[in-house]
Amino acid sequence: MALFNFHDVGIDLGTASVLVYIKDKGIVMREPSVVAVDRITGKLVAVGEEAKEMLGRTPGNIIAVRPLKDGVISNFHDTERMLRYFMRKVIGRRLFFKPRVIVCVPSGVTEVEKRSVIEATEEAGARHTYLMEEPVAAAIGAGIDILQPKGNLVVDIGGGTADIALISLGTAVISSSIKVAGDKLDEAIMRYFKRVHNMYIGELKAEEIKIEIGSAYPRASDIAMDVTGKDSTTGLPKTVRMTANETIEAMDEPLSKLIDFISSVLERTSPELMADIYENGLCMTGGTSLLYGLDRLITERCNIPCYVAEDPMACVAKGAGIALENLDSYIENTVYDYRRGDIYGQY
Repeated sequence: MALFNFHDVGIDLGTASVLVYIKDKGIVMREPSVVAVDRITGKLVAVGEEAKEMLGRTPGNIIAVRPLKDGVISNFHDTERMLRYFMRKVIGRRLFFKPRVIVCVPSGVTEVEKRSVIEATEEAGARHTYLMEEPVAAAIGAGIDILQPKGNLVVDIGGGTADIALISLGTAVISSSIKVAGDKLDEAIMRYFKRVHNMYIGELKAEEIKIEIGSAYPRASDIAMDVTGKDSTTGLPKTVRMTANETIEAMDEPLSKLIDFISSVLERTSPELMADIYENGLCMTGGTSLLYGLDRLITERCNIPCYVAEDPMACVAKGAGIALENLDSYIENTVYDYRRGDIYGQY
């Protein structure tokens, strides 16, 4: 990967993946937010894609973990090392001119969680760190002009959290977060196999099923895949064939919670902003928004138009980068600058 010199950086610090946006360069890196660490020495063995491949496959002295859980830092030291690795990968080792960085965080994070993100980013080499709500950044990255006096509803569904924001005049009028997203769908699929097929499958296999055949809405033409796991009775390998429409049943509980979450925000919306939402539609971003039929399910259950943004996985990082390039426009309402002691919007 080509290295860049002094540029501002936008980071989508997600539970499942980290995306980095370099000013004037666009998205330069997408890597899983996974680290592999030697238990004995504490040495970092692998980061990103290489570490993800080790999940569930490591020897006793090496552990592959995700240092972020439900959208926030659960292991500060590993998060700082992961960020440092990624920043050096895209910027280079000579951080003589340290970059300004916007890091996107879930709606409603606590002051302690915000401070952890800021400290980890600046320990990793940032000159100055700003924070931004993920759904607000996603709206900007999706091409929505959030500075206009119009209501825009955005839901960013990632790996650890689903974040929703009703935005007008650059500010989140309503914002909320729920810990129901891609990881919970994977867990639901794993439970389904244990309950229905009496077998265990790993989280990587559950994620593969979700991506390959996972559905939130019935398909006109059903598809299927063979899944091999471990028989919970005999302990021997077992293979079953799972259909896409079966995954609807498997993921029903977390999907219902997600729908209820969106409905609860709509219930708190004023009539004027509700009219704007009905006109503009609900914008979906994040990797889980790509789940087949999820937009149709939301449209049917919530009675509002719904669409998936272009390149939904990149919207948050892209929006953070655009905000950095136009910081004067967004600093008053959208971006949190802890050094100024400014608290705007939900911050």
